[in-house]
Amino acid sequence: MSIWPTHVPKNERRAAMVALLVSLVLLGAKFFAYLLTGSAAIFSDALESIVNVAAAAFAIYSLAVAHTPADREHPYGHGKIEFFAGGFEGGMILLASVLAIGKAVDAFIHGGIRDQNLTVGILVLSGGLVVNAVVGLALLRLGRSTGSITLQADGKHLLSDAVSSAFALVALVLVRLTGKDWIDPTVAIVVAIYIAGIGIALIRHAAAGLMDRQDRADQQLLQKILNSHVGPGGAEPHICSFHKLRHRHSGRYHWVDFHIMMPADWDIRRGHEIASAIEYEIEQALGEGNATAHIEPCKDADCQTCRVLGAASQSG
Repeated sequence: MSIWPTHVPKNERRAAMVALLVSLVLLGAKFFAYLLTGSAAIFSDALESIVNVAAAAFAIYSLAVAHTPADREHPYGHGKIEFFAGGFEGGMILLASVLAIGKAVDAFIHGGIRDQNLTVGILVLSGGLVVNAVVGLALLRLGRSTGSITLQADGKHLLSDAVSSAFALVALVLVRLTGKDWIDPTVAIVVAIYIAGIGIALIRHAAAGLMDRQDRADQQLLQKILNSHVGPGGAEPHICSFHKLRHRHSGRYHWVDFHIMMPADWDIRRGHEIASAIEYEIEQALGEGNATAHIEPCKDADCQTCRVLGAASQSG
């Protein structure tokens, strides 16, 4: 029997489990390389792998919650857990960057890199870089196709881990070629600053989602759809105008509401059919979500839609 709820899509379950397993294996490999080399750059990279493991484990939980159907206590569903997961991951990355900088400063003062094992460290980092890059790209691609904030955050984190591994790899190669140990902690600080930037970006994105910030791409799409139905020359079904357009995300789910104006002499049945048609068009365009239209009688004395379509309705 699967430990996953059956409502979680199989591809997302598999991706989250692969991310966790990869993170665990690379965590062990990087700390092994650190013990062999004493490299501050590898230590910085290994700290991010700890975050990878914690984030991947939390991602499994958040995906299960996010796909839980809406209920009486959560009528808008549970999708916002994905923003919380992204914020949690960003916070963990920031903590790892602080610890990495502390280790780099200690390495500047006391040294510690062991040249005789640098070859092993280089091999371990090279393997980890390739694995992280491949799995990270796969997660990011799946997250974008499904709209999963959790998988996108996990994919971006693994890709950032691959970049930090590349920095650490460069540091080891340069130490090996030049014999200058100060290069290692210097690169470690660069890696720490880089991953701190990733963490801040994840936190900002999560905060924006939790605060229901309007998505510009969604705004443009929604306005394009609604504008296409305005006026007698617009696409069927016709409306006079629209206003009070609002929308927000609950994780990957979209919630949209708006008011549409139509000729005052149109009956309730016709108004409901028009509203339902536009709601359906919006939901199909956005993917997963819900659109709700509020119908109002047009009060514009100069409205062309009222003149043309209202007159046509009366004559018919």
